[in-house]
Amino acid sequence: MPAVWRALLFSVYSQQSMSNRHLARTMAMQVLYEWDFRGKEAVRLPEVVALVREEFAPKFDDGGYVEQQVGEIINHLPAIDTMINTFMPNWTVDSITIIDRNILRLGVYELRFDQSIPSKVAINEAIELGKKFGGEASGKFVNGVLGAILKDMAAKGEKKEADVEREKRGDVADGASPEESIKEK
Repeated sequence: MPAVWRALLFSVYSQQSMSNRHLARTMAMQVLYEWDFRGKEAVRLPEVVALVREEFAPKFDDGGYVEQQVGEIINHLPAIDTMINTFMPNWTVDSITIIDRNILRLGVYELRFDQSIPSKVAINEAIELGKKFGGEASGKFVNGVLGAILKDMAAKGEKKEADVEREKRGDVADGASPEESIKEK
């Protein structure tokens, strides 16, 4: 793992306010980055996961979250990349930076395919990863793509199980729907 990544990830890991799930997402994003950078060889995924764990958070127990999310992203990769291309006018998934590409892959997976993660959480977490690890405009770029996907879901009447549950509990800010509660960041 490049020294700059170790330093960046260590600084993120050492922040005491970071939630365990955010840390696990950061690790999943790093695994996706390494996997993509190394040629997308699925057989090397266990090696990449082990490398990220050893270098980043050797004693962190994520309950299998990193392996599960990365495995599911790889399983859904054609659909995820098609969705990214659809909602990213004038760009293709292969033409954006590796870091932005893999933050979007994680965000799209959590937004569209992982029913347990509320839409707002999936988008906000991806935006934060973009701000922390991407370029100057990565957070806004990620927000634009994921926000467009969420608007499309709303227009089609598609709601995630987690969003329905949050609405039942009154968990969505100001009673707004998840798509209304995403603010430009």
